[in-house]
Amino acid sequence: MTDKSKSPTIDVRTYMNEVNIKMTKSIPNMFTLGNLFLGMIGIILATEGRTSMAAIMIIIAMLLDGLDGRVARALNAQSEFGKELDSLSDVISFGVAPALIMYTVAFTDINTALAWTVTAIFPMCGALRLARFNVRPGIPGYFIGLPIPAAGGVLATLALFHEEITAPYMIFAVLLLSYLMVSSVKYPNFKKIGIPKTAIKFTPLVIIGAVMVAVFFPEQTSMLIFVPLVLYAGYGLKQNFRRLNRKNRRKKDDRNSDEAYQSSDR
Repeated sequence: MTDKSKSPTIDVRTYMNEVNIKMTKSIPNMFTLGNLFLGMIGIILATEGRTSMAAIMIIIAMLLDGLDGRVARALNAQSEFGKELDSLSDVISFGVAPALIMYTVAFTDINTALAWTVTAIFPMCGALRLARFNVRPGIPGYFIGLPIPAAGGVLATLALFHEEITAPYMIFAVLLLSYLMVSSVKYPNFKKIGIPKTAIKFTPLVIIGAVMVAVFFPEQTSMLIFVPLVLYAGYGLKQNFRRLNRKNRRKKDDRNSDEAYQSSDR
C-alpha cells in the first residue's frame, strides 16, 4: 500500500523534472529565435526605407547572438539542434538583412546586374563561412575568417554613411567583407567568455536597456557600434598583410640562401 501511494508523487516529480529540463534547454533557442525575428524586422524596415532602424535591429540581433551561446554553456544546454538553428538564423540576420539594407540605400542607381550580384555574394559567403565553421575544427581562442555577425554589423552600419560614401567604395567594402568571411585569417574569439549562471536572470534587463537606448538614439548607436566593428575587421586585414609579408620574406631568404649555396659550389 505504501509503494502505491508514493508512486503518483514520484511520477509527478519525474514529469516536472523532465519539463524543467526541456524548458531550460529551450532558453538559448529563444535568444536565437529573437535574433532571427530581429533580422526579419530589419529586412522589412529596409524595404520601407527606414535604414537607421533596420541597422539597429541588426545590432540588437548581434547582442542576442552573443548571448545565446553563453546562456547555453551556463545552463549546460548546448545541442546540435541549437547549433544548426543559430547558423540558419545568422544567415538571415547577418547575411541577407545587411546586404538588403546596403542594396536599398546604395545600389539601386547602379547597373542592375552588378547590384544584384554584389548583394547576393555577401550572404553566399556568409553561408559558406557558417558551413565551414560547423564542420571544421577551429583553433582554440580564434575564429577562422571574419565571423558573419561582425561582417553583417559592419555592413549594416556602413550603409548609414551612404550619403558620404559613393557606390564604388560601398561595392569594394561588400566584396572585402565577403572575402574576409571565407578567408583563413584568424580573428580573436570572445564568445568563450562566459556569464555566471546566476547572472542569466538579468539578461532580459540588459536586452531591454539596449533596445531602449537603440530606439531613442538610433543613428548615434549605430555609428558608435560601427567603430569597434571596423577595427575588429581591420585587425584581420592587418594580420593577413603581416602573414603575406612573412611568407614573401621567407621566400626571398630561401632564394638568397640557394643562390649563395650555388655560388659557393662554383
